[in-house]
This record gives sequence, C-alpha cells and structure tokens, in this order.
Amino acid sequence: MRVAMAASLSASPYTCSSKSILLRKFRPKIKFRRNCFRISASTSVLADGSPLLQAAKHTVDAYVKSGMVIGLGSGQASGMAIGYLGRLLRTGALKDIVGIPMSITSASEAAKAGIPLDQFNDSSQIDFSFDDADIMEEGTLIAVIGHRKPQVEDSIIQEKSILNASNQLAFMVKDSQYMGGPEGSIPVLVNSLNWMQTAEEIDDLFLGDAEVWRRPSIGHAGPLGGDFPFVTREGHNILDVIFTSPISSLVAESLEQIDGIVDHGVISKFPCTAVIASESGLQIVDNLQRNMV
Repeated sequence: MRVAMAASLSASPYTCSSKSILLRKFRPKIKFRRNCFRISASTSVLADGSPLLQAAKHTVDAYVKSGMVIGLGSGQASGMAIGYLGRLLRTGALKDIVGIPMSITSASEAAKAGIPLDQFNDSSQIDFSFDDADIMEEGTLIAVIGHRKPQVEDSIIQEKSILNASNQLAFMVKDSQYMGGPEGSIPVLVNSLNWMQTAEEIDDLFLGDAEVWRRPSIGHAGPLGGDFPFVTREGHNILDVIFTSPISSLVAESLEQIDGIVDHGVISKFPCTAVIASESGLQIVDNLQRNMV
C-alpha cells in the first residue's frame, strides 16, 4: 500500500513524507451534488463562553423540548450540550427527557448530569439527536464522524444508527471544520479476516488521492496497524482512508460497492442542521428545503 501525507482536520498519527505523494489523477469521475439551503443570519459577537459552548446551548435551546427522546452525541460540544441539558432538567426548564447515549463517554456525562437514560434498539423512537462532526461539507451537510479513537466498548455503527434513526439531527462544528472541499480522513469498518484485501481495493479505488491505514489500538503503528490493531466491539478493524485531495460528496456510494466493508463514518441525513461556531458568532445552516420562502 502507498503512503502519503494527508491534510487532516483533526490530530492524526497517520502522517509521512510528502515526497511519496502520488500525483496521478483520481480515477472515479465523481462530481459534487449541490442543493439549495436556508442559512440564518449570524448571531452577534459572542459575549460569554467559548464558541462551542454557545453552539451547545443554542442546540439544546432551539431543538430540545420537554417529553423528547434525545440522542446524546460524543465530543467536546456534545459534552457541553449534555451538561447544559442536565442543568435545564434540574431547574425544571425541561421535563421528561430521556437520553440515548452514543458512546460510553456520553453515557457517563449524562449520568453525571442527571439525565435519565435508555438503551438504543432497532425500535427506538428518537425525536432529536445532537453530535459533534469531524468534517462537514458546505452545501450538502454531509458529515464525517469517527476520527477520534473510541474505547473498545464504543461503536461507530451504534452512533451512526442513532443518528439515522432520529427524526431531526444537529451537528455542532467549528468553522474550520465546515468547508466547501473537505479534507482529512474517513473511518471505514471492515471484516478483520480479509482486511488487507479490502484495503487494497479501497487503495485502488482512490488511486493517488487517498492512502489506507489500519488503525492501531495503541501508539502510532504505521499503515498495517502494528501488532495491536484496533478491534471494535463487533469484531471489526477500522481502516482510516486518508485523502490527499478534497473528499467527494459521493465517496460513501463508492465505498459501499466494495465487498468486506461493513460500514463507514459518512453521514448523509435529512433533515439535518449544522450549528457552526466561530469567534464572531454562530451560523445555522439546514437542509429543510420545504421550509424555504
């Protein structure tokens, strides 16, 4: 497998010499799909708290109502939203909320905040979910999750299932993570027994525009994942597909054609809202085209 440097949006151990970047063209001819979106005016300059804290508070205030079942995401902003949601429950501003955590961390934070919890199953009815996104594509609101190394007990599959099962969804991101030509990596879950064959097929698909590294459980182990590759609770390996060119909005459809791929960290959901935090204020972008004037 070929090794190249990726411009990632989050801290990643998967870097190497830029001299090895392959300059061949991206073989699959994939074009971006553009839609019309309603964009709210930015808020005033943030007076108190960090931009992510303001994004977390806005998300809870704008979308969470009493009596709802809420999917509780993972990440810095989600942790802030969970803490704020617990405070509103304690003061009586919200009542009868049930949370469905997407990870061990979010379950622990919710328990500390006093949020009643339930487990996710295929019949769960989820009114609204919030989560952090590692990357969001401007215009399409396609998001990528799973950059951060989870605990073995956590599951990208469960996180994605909760997001897809939600009637409404909001991602909280920094403005640096929201871009027209997103770059970075996509986590791909594969069967462990034939992971190398699957990795080679992914490598061939994105020849010259992406490298494929198996995620290690400890340390920085290189492309093959070392002696201790990460194994999910379902028994799968994670391949980080590290792009050296902008990530296409149709990359998920290309990945789903490859045998051995169980799932991936790409989320394309309707309806979906992006709550984008910056030092100058919040920008709210959604894909509720039917509500456009």
